[in-house]
Amino acid sequence: MKICIVKLSAMGDVIHAMVALQFIKKELPNAQIDWVVERSFADVLKNNPHIDNILEVDLKSIKKQKSKIFTQLKILKKYSKNSYDIVIDAQGLLKSAIVSKIIGAKVIAGFDKDSIREGVASFFYDKKVSIAYSANTIDRNATVICEPLGIEVTNEKIINKEKFLFSSSHVKNLPEIFNLFVIGSTWESRNYPKEKFVKIAEALHVKTFIVWGSEEEHKKALWMQDKSEFLHLLPRGSLDELKYVISKCSLLIGNDTGPTHMAWGLNVPSITLFGPTPLNRIYVTPINRAIKSSSIVNHYKLDKNDFSICDINSDEIIKIAKELLS
Repeated sequence: MKICIVKLSAMGDVIHAMVALQFIKKELPNAQIDWVVERSFADVLKNNPHIDNILEVDLKSIKKQKSKIFTQLKILKKYSKNSYDIVIDAQGLLKSAIVSKIIGAKVIAGFDKDSIREGVASFFYDKKVSIAYSANTIDRNATVICEPLGIEVTNEKIINKEKFLFSSSHVKNLPEIFNLFVIGSTWESRNYPKEKFVKIAEALHVKTFIVWGSEEEHKKALWMQDKSEFLHLLPRGSLDELKYVISKCSLLIGNDTGPTHMAWGLNVPSITLFGPTPLNRIYVTPINRAIKSSSIVNHYKLDKNDFSICDINSDEIIKIAKELLS
């Protein structure tokens, strides 16, 4: 059986969908699984033994240059020659539905119109999966990918999952024991205050590397490094190198963003901090914990001006961190 999964972005969403791979391979060990993804996130998928082919696209380039649509269409037409038995759109957007249709298959599957924001996308699917838009994000991903294949995924299976992120990189000179702080995200209102991150580092007394991406995050990380002897900048590297570093850390504390979710995919202890985004984006486990601010979140309309994450008490984070480190 030839299966093509379409999950283009973003990093955290791709990670949450990847958990389904091990369940497919257990039930359909001889299936070929290909994955269509935005080029910038392809490294997240690389080295996973359950993925046969990573099919890269660069749809974001079309926003910058409209003529790029012809280049991307040519790439998709090439992928359409793979003769898939089923294409599963795990994104649920109009653009991902169009990508799925162009690639083509005997069956195209995806969410029904009441399970996604862009309900029009469901008209492209032959098999339609119903699951509440407000349901747990990981459950939604596992369901839309596995249900069309006749595979049942339970909460117990997800909680007891095997790690599914793998790296071919090796980062030298990492200490035997160290923590990681993920200080950035796509919105400033999703970021925990740098002053409170410093307070946590001082309380834990463990060498801690700061993960940063943008220039603004770099400046913030430099400020934090100056405030605590336990804080150090992590040199900027590839996503594959980041997977390796996270796999070796003792504990990761971070905002609701891709690198933080890598810890869950690697079965590494973590604490995810939530402000304007819903807590049900993750699975809480004995080693993967979460703290949500007191604000109420509308799943259909997230409030970018909700800075309630700043109100999370650092002492609460420190208490959980010490439990996990013990």
